[in-house]
Amino acid sequence: MDENAVNRHAYVATIGFFDGVHRGHLCLIRQLLEEAQKKGLRSLLVTFDRHPRTVVSPGHVPTLLTTLEEKEGLLRQTGIDEIAVLPFTYEMSRLSAREFMEQVLRHELNVQVLILGYDHAFGHGGGSLNDYVRWGKETGIEVLRAHELEDAMVSSSKCRRLLETGDVKEAAEMLGRPYSLGGKVVQGFHVGHELGFPTANLQPDEEKLMPAHGAYAVWAVLTDGSRQAGMLNIGNRPTIGNGEAVSVEVNLFDYDGDLYGQRINVEFIERLREERRFKSRDELVAQLNEDKRRAEEILR
Repeated sequence: MDENAVNRHAYVATIGFFDGVHRGHLCLIRQLLEEAQKKGLRSLLVTFDRHPRTVVSPGHVPTLLTTLEEKEGLLRQTGIDEIAVLPFTYEMSRLSAREFMEQVLRHELNVQVLILGYDHAFGHGGGSLNDYVRWGKETGIEVLRAHELEDAMVSSSKCRRLLETGDVKEAAEMLGRPYSLGGKVVQGFHVGHELGFPTANLQPDEEKLMPAHGAYAVWAVLTDGSRQAGMLNIGNRPTIGNGEAVSVEVNLFDYDGDLYGQRINVEFIERLREERRFKSRDELVAQLNEDKRRAEEILR
């Protein structure tokens, strides 16, 4: 965020980690934009460069639905005026809510109105809504509770659970868009080519959640911006004998170029089946043909 912009403007703000930028987050942001317009102030979204648990509870950090870059891109699409990405440090984790409101929100960011998510708390030790309202009065910030969201049943943790069971279709409903996984195309074992289904072997971003093992209908977005229909497999390839190594391989239906070294982004549309061991390569090829038929039908 541009520090000069902070000095020039006063803000209506909300604060959170916003992993996934799902429909619940978008509902809160709409309320923020409406309040900023009503008060004639600029809108500010305050978030962090890493999940707070990486500092306060390192052994219990969830895998992410969005990288920081993806999250910022999605948040900017909402029409928000400014995004402040704060480095979440040990020192910050020790600030009480009142200290954070006074030192960071009021003095550094010039927040005049703070909208709290319906069930959100922040600051070491947290606090009740009445506490936040009182601390706000003491520090010069008007604190408002967001209306209960129409998408209150949506949460980042629920999205994660759906993806971990392979239900990418229901996860997309919660996110408001397909779940995506980006990564670099690296050298594979070329087994797909031998079977008649050449694949790009994807090395996905490490911090992002990997959906359950299995086959999926996907759209792949290439570096040139083109979208290619395809199917993707996540797993150990038990018929081939991949051992414990997990591979992510995508077969693009109408693409014949060389993707090696390129970065692609894959959007998960629907799970086709669980991963399983086949009795022979011929049986595997027959299943791959059926997977392709179903994927083309889904993506059509």
